[in-house]
Amino acid sequence: MKIGLVRHFRVKKDFPTQLVTPSEVTQWLDEYEHTDVEIATTDLGGIDWKRCFASDLPRAAKTAETIYNGPITQLQELREVRPMPITNRNIKLPFMLWGALVRVAWMLNHKSQPEPPKEIEARLAAVLDNILAQGEDDVLIVSHAACMMFMQKELRKRGFQGPKLGTPENGKLYVFEK
Repeated sequence: MKIGLVRHFRVKKDFPTQLVTPSEVTQWLDEYEHTDVEIATTDLGGIDWKRCFASDLPRAAKTAETIYNGPITQLQELREVRPMPITNRNIKLPFMLWGALVRVAWMLNHKSQPEPPKEIEARLAAVLDNILAQGEDDVLIVSHAACMMFMQKELRKRGFQGPKLGTPENGKLYVFEK
């Protein structure tokens, strides 16, 4: 059995280059959720994928529709972790610094972050449980970078072998096999 993980295509929205407040970070994230993607090609490795699951966020859904010919099951459970600024104070910081602060806050289970790592791991493990319970067919999953990193760890626990993921490339297939 093979499970293919694909990160959505690149989103057509650049990071802000100026200093931004927490509300501007939130606004940028809201806009990012609904920004179109740059359509690209994805090498599916010549594998006859029997089923496809995708996050229901537009960037992942559109990627799945572009690369897979067949029915696609969209799942809210495959959504990306939604980061939140760690404060509402009107502080201006570089956008990338906000990103680093949010990541640290998330790893430390800070109250500002809506979904701690353990909950995300459990959510994605349940998704894989459901997918694997449906049979031994080769399955394609289109999702988001952080979700893919959690899923690769979970797949390894279940005896799958595949590449070690740093930050997955947009639109690239990563195959895990058992």
